[in-house]
Amino acid sequence: MNQERILQILVEPKVTEKSARLSEKHGQYMFHVLNDASKPEIKAAVEQLFKVEVSSVTTAMVKPRTRRFRNRIGVKNSWKKAFVSLKDGFEIDFMGGD
Repeated sequence: MNQERILQILVEPKVTEKSARLSEKHGQYMFHVLNDASKPEIKAAVEQLFKVEVSSVTTAMVKPRTRRFRNRIGVKNSWKKAFVSLKDGFEIDFMGGD
């Protein structure tokens, strides 16, 4: 895989209450990824960037939603999210705490 492509796969980590519960309970982390990213690419990107071992990757497409602002109707873009499960003993710390 291309090194440049691997660095572009992960757009941002999604840190929400739901993702915090998943990471505590099941060792899963949620990421916003490129729409055309495949599971092996996501796995390679997480392993390389965070120096962890990934056990599985599950992806889901988030559908676009309509939004109203004043008298106009707009549409938010669809995006892909990935749930990454880590092997036992591995952890990702997004906050950088000790």
